[in-house]
Amino acid sequence: MTLADSLTMNEVSTMSEQPTTNTPAGWYANPDGSPTESYWDGTQWSGQTRPMSTATMAVQSGVMVKPTMTATGEPISPKSRAAAAILAWFLGVFGVHRFYVGKVGTGIAQIFTLGGLGIWALIDFIMILVGSFRDKENRLLINW
Repeated sequence: MTLADSLTMNEVSTMSEQPTTNTPAGWYANPDGSPTESYWDGTQWSGQTRPMSTATMAVQSGVMVKPTMTATGEPISPKSRAAAAILAWFLGVFGVHRFYVGKVGTGIAQIFTLGGLGIWALIDFIMILVGSFRDKENRLLINW
């Protein structure tokens, strides 16, 4: 997590053209208001810029934004991992968690096999908890 990620909305919006000398080095929202971040080296703005991260955008807008990509660039499912885990725990042998993520075919297979006699459902539940379960479009269920 960068310093810009941990700044409150007030700190970002009141950041002047030149941050105070006690402001640590790091990436901050560009003071000119453009949708980029600039690097503050602790004494002055360097010439380095980068596109604004979703975390900085969230701090500026005050709205929590769920990530849509992992650090490795894999897409993240909009479905809730908590909802899938609860469904898998209580109704896993009926494959309800698989219907929830759009995997209708394997959901039906779990109904007929009673979740692979519970083993398939248990494996799915563990995969959901550790964050390696995927939805129909092969996107990871990461967001709780």
